[in-house]
Amino acid sequence: MTGLRLLSRMTKCMSFSLRAKLAQLPAASASRIPQNELVDEELCPGYNPKWFYPAKAGEILSNCYQLLVKIGWGTRSTVWLARDMTRYRWQSERLVTLKIINTHSSTDAHHERDIEKYIARQNPSHRGYGIIRTCLGSFEVAGPEGNHLCLAYEPMREPIWILQKRFVDQKLPLSVAKAYIFILLAGLDYLHMECRVVHTDLKLENILMTFENDSTLSNFVKEQIANLPMQFKTDPTTGQTVYRCHNDFGPLNWRELKKMIPKISDLGLATRLHCDSLEGQEGKREIGLHPIQPDHYRAPEVILGCGWDFSADIWNFGALSWDIIEHTALFRNVHDTQGRYDAKTHLAEMIALLGPPPKEFLAKSGAMAQYKWPDALEDDAGELCSNAREFFGGPFFDEEGQFLYTDLVPARRLEDTIPSLAEKERVAFLSFISHMLTWLPEDRKTARELMEHPFLSLGNPKV
Repeated sequence: MTGLRLLSRMTKCMSFSLRAKLAQLPAASASRIPQNELVDEELCPGYNPKWFYPAKAGEILSNCYQLLVKIGWGTRSTVWLARDMTRYRWQSERLVTLKIINTHSSTDAHHERDIEKYIARQNPSHRGYGIIRTCLGSFEVAGPEGNHLCLAYEPMREPIWILQKRFVDQKLPLSVAKAYIFILLAGLDYLHMECRVVHTDLKLENILMTFENDSTLSNFVKEQIANLPMQFKTDPTTGQTVYRCHNDFGPLNWRELKKMIPKISDLGLATRLHCDSLEGQEGKREIGLHPIQPDHYRAPEVILGCGWDFSADIWNFGALSWDIIEHTALFRNVHDTQGRYDAKTHLAEMIALLGPPPKEFLAKSGAMAQYKWPDALEDDAGELCSNAREFFGGPFFDEEGQFLYTDLVPARRLEDTIPSLAEKERVAFLSFISHMLTWLPEDRKTARELMEHPFLSLGNPKV
């Protein structure tokens, strides 16, 4: 067979395969959502439908991906399960997750794509390489208000907080929690040591679980298309269809739980420490300056403006360990009555659990208070701030290092915050945590060092 005839035959096969795949999407009737009911992304503060791409089930993007089911949403994007249409007939079906980013977030989206491509290029032989979920590829689609960047990912089953709901009291078995903590530390070690990247946004929502087997995802697609078409509504102003998210992949096969692993995702806020940074006092160590991290997990050096580096992720992960093991936040009083972040109550709780901060730490905070950020940032009230003290509402300590809000310090003890563990496990856990939750960033262990701690192997020799 000549090369031309072979190419023609392959093209026909591919076209036949494409038509067959398209035919699998029936014109099933879905129930309409009342116009006055807000759905998914419409609930986000400042929502503007013009920023979002008007995605529709069955639509093919970039001549490559057919949208099947909306499985996620946020302030910056909608997330769809899609079929790869470039597969030949003799190849197995390939599904991807498409993150379609709105036009209002294009700068952040390109940063997310670029830093994930950088992370994926580093060291594939590192044991934590596969724990970081990075995009498989990207493309742009034209929308009514401009181009939308689309990032393609490996499909994942669910975030770890949904997995927790499947267990009694929404708590993972301790052996499983330990294994996940060990695996996630390997991922952090890869980010820190191989990529020199700080994640800055570690939380349960950004830890996704792999599927326990291939059939779970394929069965979900068949069920959604055949029997459970997405509910939708049409915006009367823009004519844009808004679909209700369908992200329940069905019951878990408990016998295959061991095949599921957590992966660190959503690196849109990750930082390589080459922007908005100063040269540290110790050699040429770079430190970040701008505010980072989710409220409950914010490190003290971020709040007090001392400058942060990889150890901020370690603090974040230490606080996150309570969410993984106890299914509860370690720091409970971080918001005011209006739901806004309150740094002074957060610091008060740190003092209750860890004791007062060292004077050298406060001295560094005082020295850095004179430094101005290159670009001013808006705080929650919309005020422009030029440093961390202004942004978080400081100062919080007087010249002698005394906390200015002693009446806010609660009567709590760190050893009482982990009630589900037996005495031996609790002692080991508190020892493990003591290497992460320290006022001085330089006193924190690295992710690699933490992986060697006895807590992760105590009563769990398989870890």
